[in-house]
Amino acid sequence: MSTFVGGKLKLKGGDPVKGGVKKKKKKSSGSELALTSSLQEQDPAGTAGEDKPKAAEPVKTKDGFILPDRPKEADRRTEAEKKHAARVAKLEEERLRKQATKGYRDRVKDFNEHLASLSEHHDIPKVGPG
Repeated sequence: MSTFVGGKLKLKGGDPVKGGVKKKKKKSSGSELALTSSLQEQDPAGTAGEDKPKAAEPVKTKDGFILPDRPKEADRRTEAEKKHAARVAKLEEERLRKQATKGYRDRVKDFNEHLASLSEHHDIPKVGPG
């Protein structure tokens, strides 16, 4: 019993006469059509919209979905969370400033001193015969 399917491959996008398969077209959603028709009804000439700012227009994504412009959300963090974030940012800035002043040789020297100060427990055992 053979599971082999005979015949050649039919690739999408090729000429249907030559054995290719015709691609299916995506259907546009009804809400998108309703939105575009309502925009055309409000301003059929397209000239009255020039006075309005462009920020009010909806944003269209790659998939064709229309997203309305949303205002930025208010900061919902507590006072303690805000203080903590500020403290973390300050400590990070100090650490980066301190690290930037130290050169490569100094960092290597400090690292080697740190390794020398570790106990023998942290040494890597030798692998292999001998």
